[in-house]
Amino acid sequence: MPAHEVYDYAVVRVMPRVEREEFVNAGVIISCQRTGHLQAAMALDEARLLALDPNVDMETVHRHLGAIVAICEGAAHGGPIAQLPMRARYHWLTAKRSSIIQTSPSHMGLCMQPGEALARIMQRMVLPIQSEN
Repeated sequence: MPAHEVYDYAVVRVMPRVEREEFVNAGVIISCQRTGHLQAAMALDEARLLALDPNVDMETVHRHLGAIVAICEGAAHGGPIAQLPMRARYHWLTAKRSSIIQTSPSHMGLCMQPGEALARIMQRMVLPIQSEN
């Protein structure tokens, strides 16, 4: 029987006006140290973000969210942070900051497959709530 894996995750938030402390959950970063899995998924609800700030620079937001995905993948276009060891990339991405893109505190969980856990967390924390009708 396969063992459960310990993983860490953080929700990616877009806070268009930091001083108001309002945000939209836009994605999730998941890290499983033992398996070397680091992945991010994004699904920004632009209408919700524009409701918080109709003047938000959507192109910049999408560029920064894409950079998170590239850093997780270790892609060359992710810049020097993408070349760090996996765990260092996760900690860099989830470090406290006062900017338009922030993350929740890091949480832990157990899963069989980190990719499936990422999909579950995205459904629960980021994607629109589905009606039960």
